[in-house]
Amino acid sequence: MPLLHHTGLTVSDLERSLLFWRDAMGMDVLFQQEKAGGYLEAIVGEPGAHVRMAHLAFGGEGPRIELFQYLAPSGGQHLSRPADQGFAHVCVACEDLDERMKRLVAAGGTPFSEPVVIDTGVNRGGRGVYLRDPDGHVVELFERPPA
Repeated sequence: MPLLHHTGLTVSDLERSLLFWRDAMGMDVLFQQEKAGGYLEAIVGEPGAHVRMAHLAFGGEGPRIELFQYLAPSGGQHLSRPADQGFAHVCVACEDLDERMKRLVAAGGTPFSEPVVIDTGVNRGGRGVYLRDPDGHVVELFERPPA
């Protein structure tokens, strides 16, 4: 049976991103490594690819976030809007939305709004908020409705 393994995010500074994802979000670093050429170059389709990377997960298991900092080739910045085709976000379910959001903002996150109460549908009574990490990736914090 297929299994979601990881979601990869290209970042400009691995250490800064670790402050956001590890320290403020509360994820565990499973490993860090540096790779150049070989299979990496072939799979990403970037001649001369050279990256620093880290894999993170909550509680050391389950789906992972993979952070890639390209040392080569140099890249640009890409920001998209939620309405743009190809837009993606990572959703983190949590029980401490307000506190987690404060930590993420202190680590360079930028919220789209204040947390919003979900007023319709299967998650009615829950809350959510979108914010960008320091490189522009969008994270949704989701607090489930009371039982």
